[in-house]
Amino acid sequence: MPRLTKIYTRKGDTGITGLGGGQRVPKESARISAFGDIDELNSQIGVAISCGLCDELQNALQKIQNDLFDLGSDLCFLEEDKKKYNISEIGGEHVQNLETIIDKLTTELGPLENFILPGGSPGAAHLQLARALCRRAERRVTQLARSEAISEKVIPYINRLSDALFMMARYENRKRNIDETTWVPG
Repeated sequence: MPRLTKIYTRKGDTGITGLGGGQRVPKESARISAFGDIDELNSQIGVAISCGLCDELQNALQKIQNDLFDLGSDLCFLEEDKKKYNISEIGGEHVQNLETIIDKLTTELGPLENFILPGGSPGAAHLQLARALCRRAERRVTQLARSEAISEKVIPYINRLSDALFMMARYENRKRNIDETTWVPG
C-alpha cells in the first residue's frame, strides 16, 4: 500500500509529472489524461454514493471504486514495468463482475422501450453523469491504446462500466418510484 507522507512535492510545478515506474512525462500526455479521466469518474461515483443510493448499488459501487483505483494504477505503469512493481491489473473477472451486475439489473428492469433522458432522483442523475464521464474516459483510454500498450481488459472494463452505470441509474429511479422520462424526438 502506498504511504503518502507529504502531499506536495513541487516536482510537478513545471508541467511534468511521474509515472509509477519513474518516467517523467508532460501532464497533458495521453496516459496522464486517461487515468485523470478515470480519477474524475471515480470522484463522480463518490458523489452519487453520497446521495444515499439503495444498498445494492452502494455495495456494488464501492467495489467498483476500488477497481477504478486498480485501473488507474494499471494505466499509471508502462506495460514493461508492471512485473517489476507487481501491479494489480484489470482482468477478465472484473469485466465478468460488471456483466453480472448488468444482467441482474436488466432482468429486474426489463427491456428498454425507448431512449431515456438523464435525471430522476439525485442519485440516478449523478450516476448518469458518471456514465457520461465513463464514456469520455473510454475515448481517452482508447486514444492512448492506439499509441501505447495497455492491459487488454482495460477498454472492455470501461465499456461495461458505462453500461452498468446506466442500468444502475435506471434501477435507482425504480427503487425511488420515479418514472423514467423518455426522449420525445422532434
